[in-house]
Amino acid sequence: MSFGDFMGLSAVLGSMIAVFGILAGVYKRRLEYLERKLQITAGATAEKAAQYATHNSEMENRLRVLERIVTEGEGGRDIALQIEALRERDAPGVLTKVTTQ
Repeated sequence: MSFGDFMGLSAVLGSMIAVFGILAGVYKRRLEYLERKLQITAGATAEKAAQYATHNSEMENRLRVLERIVTEGEGGRDIALQIEALRERDAPGVLTKVTTQ
């Protein structure tokens, strides 16, 4: 191996190391970007889940109030039984508690 061959090999290896270093930096930067994107998405998802939970809770409370308004009064027992019958029809196999006055 002559001095010229050695210098050519050194240049090729040096270039390969430089390219590998550049590609490793690009890859590291891309991973940081994807990690940040994932953090932002997770935060937004958690916020939406909290909003849905709050909305669901509000709707359940409103439904309870409506059921109480409908069932407390004249003929409330009949309406309560009708509500329970609808629940049983819409959700077969689910055990529901029938309230009677």
